[in-house]
Amino acid sequence: MRGPRAAFARFGARVDERTPAHRDRAIDGLRALALLAVPTGHWLVGGFTLDDGGGLHNASPLATFGGLAPASWVLQMLGIFFLVGGYSSYLSYRRRKGSVREWTVGRLRRLGRPVLGVTAVWALLLPLLHYGAGVPADTLHTASTLVVQPLWFVGVYAVITALTPYCVRASGRLGAWAAVPLLGSVAVVDLLRYGPYADAMPSWLSLLNLLPGWMFAYQLGVSWADGRIGRRGAWLLLAGGAALFATLLLAFHYPMSMVGVPGEARTNSHPPSLLVLALAAAQSGAAILLRDRLARLLRRPALWAPVVVVNLSAMTILCWHQTAMLAAAVPASYVGEVPGLTGAPDTGGWVLARLAWMPLFAGLLVVIARFARPLESPWDRTGTARRAAAAVLAAGFGYFALAA
Repeated sequence: MRGPRAAFARFGARVDERTPAHRDRAIDGLRALALLAVPTGHWLVGGFTLDDGGGLHNASPLATFGGLAPASWVLQMLGIFFLVGGYSSYLSYRRRKGSVREWTVGRLRRLGRPVLGVTAVWALLLPLLHYGAGVPADTLHTASTLVVQPLWFVGVYAVITALTPYCVRASGRLGAWAAVPLLGSVAVVDLLRYGPYADAMPSWLSLLNLLPGWMFAYQLGVSWADGRIGRRGAWLLLAGGAALFATLLLAFHYPMSMVGVPGEARTNSHPPSLLVLALAAAQSGAAILLRDRLARLLRRPALWAPVVVVNLSAMTILCWHQTAMLAAAVPASYVGEVPGLTGAPDTGGWVLARLAWMPLFAGLLVVIARFARPLESPWDRTGTARRAAAAVLAAGFGYFALAA
């Protein structure tokens, strides 16, 4: 073991030496934590069942084990991700050398390239898997749905990123209170769709929460970077968010799970309910309060090096982690019902078995990342024809996945 440990120590030392002194390690650490929570959560709730023809279908263990819902309070860390995103975007926006339009286009391209890459690759894989390997159409529909599932986040994040100039202005005028109108907007929509007149409300009303719901933590991040939220404000966010969270659960009977549960009429995350904002407020307050302690902790090269690796592979992790799980589940479907993989998630043994499979998913993600990582880099050597072809393939895959 001395060899691998020594190699890792040398790697950590090199990363630490190359890190600029002005680098905010706490922000990178929070981003890495939020990023890793995404595959962890999806791998835990991404169960399957097999039909008589060997096709895979989605099945969530939350439908059977309601007691697992509190785990989603920890694993649902999109509030932290948007908080850090707002913080980083504010600093980048203030440091920009070009126009606002150039800054916005640059940020959106960084988000769009990996999404275009993963969907185009999957568009090529579908016929190969079906006609070449005999993978059932039901399995391909299930796989496509899972691949697209985390990509909605990128679209929402892109829209909010484009609104960064307005968030900066709001922070300048309202300071720490700039996020309150967003909270109020979501509260009004929730009152209408869950209140006494809920039956008279149109089904599309909940979509009004999509932008302000996820923009709430982003605006907090902008105000934090702007120096408008200090420790006093952080304590208010933590205490107020926790109090609102408890009140919504106990008095207004919001669903306990932060992710959708099959068969349940209400969901907290799609689009976000007021409970999501309460959790985001509490998480944001805790993150701001723990920032200095986290920064000191990440001065250790052994802890800092993994954070750097995760941050450099952020979009690859987000776009390809479901593919890693499918790389294990699809071959296993030919064997039959494998506990924790293709067997129904309806027993306690399934939970333990799924935990045992997760290191394999992580290993497969590392292998996939070695080939997918270049998709995050600028496509300088990619001609117009190839870019157009990738866009057509991505659009076709998106249609197939959403039509499923």
